[in-house]
Amino acid sequence: MKGYWIARCHVTDEEQYGRYIKLAGPAIEKHGGRFLVRGGDQNELEGGPYERTVMVEFDSKELAEKAYKSEEYQKALKIALDSSDRHLVIVEGI
Repeated sequence: MKGYWIARCHVTDEEQYGRYIKLAGPAIEKHGGRFLVRGGDQNELEGGPYERTVMVEFDSKELAEKAYKSEEYQKALKIALDSSDRHLVIVEGI
């Protein structure tokens, strides 16, 4: 069953967050993640303010969790936590 990584993000420091993106993308892809949504135009209908949404598909929830816990992604995450307010969930697909 597929696993999905869904992040909602409000960037507080664009320059620092750019560093996160440069590290996170390759780390996620290295672990089999395929970006389905990566920013782009969106309409906030409920909640927020999270102007950035990212959705990544993995072959399983376990692989998504492995990517999140990987050394490469954890380095990127430190930058993200200092440059954004975010919510991230890993969910099993149906």
